[in-house]
Amino acid sequence: MSKLHPVIDRVTQRVIENSRAGRSAYLELMQREADRRPEHKDVACSNLAHAFAGALEDQAAMKAGRGPNIGIVSAFNDMLSAHQPYGRYPDRMKVFAREVGATAQVAGGTPAMCDGVTQGEDGMELSLFSRDAIAMATGVALSHQMYDGVAALGICDKIVPGLMIGALRFGHLPAIFLPSGPMPSGISNKQKQETRQKYAAGDIGRDALLESELGSYHSPGTCTFYGTANSNQMMMEMMGLHIPGSAFVQPGTKLRQALDRAAVHRLAELAGTTERTLAQVVDEKAIINAAIGLLATGGSTNHAIHIPAMARAAGIQIDWSDMAELSSVVPLLARVYPNGAGDVNQFHRAGGMGFVIGELLSEGLAHGDILTVWESGLEAYCEEPVWKDETLSWRRVETSRDDAMLRPAASAFQSDGGMKLLTGNLGRACFKSSAVAQDRWTIEAPCRVFETQAAVTDAFKAGELDKDVIVVVRFQGPRANGMPELHALTPSLAVLQDRGHKVALVTDGRMSGASGKVPAAIHITPEAKAKDGVHGPLSLLRDGDIVRVCAATGELSTSADLSARTAAPEPRIEMGVGRELFRMFQSGADGAEQGASAMLASAGL
Repeated sequence: MSKLHPVIDRVTQRVIENSRAGRSAYLELMQREADRRPEHKDVACSNLAHAFAGALEDQAAMKAGRGPNIGIVSAFNDMLSAHQPYGRYPDRMKVFAREVGATAQVAGGTPAMCDGVTQGEDGMELSLFSRDAIAMATGVALSHQMYDGVAALGICDKIVPGLMIGALRFGHLPAIFLPSGPMPSGISNKQKQETRQKYAAGDIGRDALLESELGSYHSPGTCTFYGTANSNQMMMEMMGLHIPGSAFVQPGTKLRQALDRAAVHRLAELAGTTERTLAQVVDEKAIINAAIGLLATGGSTNHAIHIPAMARAAGIQIDWSDMAELSSVVPLLARVYPNGAGDVNQFHRAGGMGFVIGELLSEGLAHGDILTVWESGLEAYCEEPVWKDETLSWRRVETSRDDAMLRPAASAFQSDGGMKLLTGNLGRACFKSSAVAQDRWTIEAPCRVFETQAAVTDAFKAGELDKDVIVVVRFQGPRANGMPELHALTPSLAVLQDRGHKVALVTDGRMSGASGKVPAAIHITPEAKAKDGVHGPLSLLRDGDIVRVCAATGELSTSADLSARTAAPEPRIEMGVGRELFRMFQSGADGAEQGASAMLASAGL
């Protein structure tokens, strides 16, 4: 392990200094919570009877207090392919717990929506704030104070950040995250992308498109592209919250079950101790590692929002300037679709997270001295798990097995991490340069302004966008409509780009972790919708204004004089699909760079 890179050290020290007051208050709270333990042995007998009544097989052990009790917080439902395997987890985990003298109970369930199902639909407006709902549901589950450790079952987009935020408020307990793994590979991502663009161009019909999509999303497990769900699993490895190497092992395999068993056994071992609590594991260095892993692997842009939100729950402050500075020195070591041709299964076979972490540590580009849930620091995560002769073991990943997928730092795909911060008179935005050809990093063109995704699609079909154009989609921020992903626009914009036009997207909304190819300045803050009577600059743009998006110089600007303009009228607030139930989250949300959370803002975090 090499000496830490000076830029990594500088950013880390800045984050530590900026977090001093918040982190101190958080750790003080966690110490007070820890001092109350063992909570469930001190509560009234009637309370205990309620808690033990349903645990028929474990009731005697719980009554006698013979071992730690693990609380399982599950995001199971069988509409999400990634979460379908979790249906059978609790029964197995209870058996695994008994093997080491512990017990386990399902503490509670959380919502788990699929952005792939709601993409481009009204329900997507609930997506980002489902993270707050998941965090609150996790809090409800753990509020019974009957647990000595937390097993978090979740994989997908808002679910892992929500579980993390909720669990961190019970950070005096140890916690381990258990993934269920990706589905087997289906049709190639290139073929899927081509079919989507043919449909957008009107060359094929809906039946052909559906067959293509079913060829890609076909069985239980995480979707195999490197979007937000799989970026979540990468971050859990980088933070030391998984059993080492467990992120991308497929469901239904003996290796997967062995890793799940190891997780329960390890959690039972940690429960009741104060050595590796969640509050201790998730510190400033761990948060920096999560950001570094995101950059090194070309992960989802959604984590420019989730990382600050998770950090806040642990009393830590990190912003886009910190992440951009990290990106300047962290090389891009992986090309996984949509940043490359192969999927996460191929990434894992090529050496996966073991190789990535090993390279980062050898170059001094990650904190190896973090406290993890395993027996040592991050060095243990340079290994990959192996199931052989009915035994689980680990081996060091020494080299990449596929240079088209994974490369050492000395011959990285890019010298930087491919996440750019853009600033200018239109605000602050994120730009994922790792997914965009370098000759498209700078786009300057007249803009066309829209306020809904549907309006963009209609204009595309009418041929109104068949030219050099910067498509501005505003009033898509957290306060306006919940900050939906606009990934459904990608095929249409990609068609325009393939026709030879200079095209970019500028929005205060989000793009999917699966997005790429088309230049996009996203998460623009301040958003267009007014806060405290002040609208964001996007609200002042008009059709035909010249807009410049430049990842090379970090510029997001317009040459138009906005000073004398009045803001465009805000779209009306829509109801239906449960959106009205989430208005309290929207009205209280803070900016994207702070994590876009009403819950954290109202809690004063």
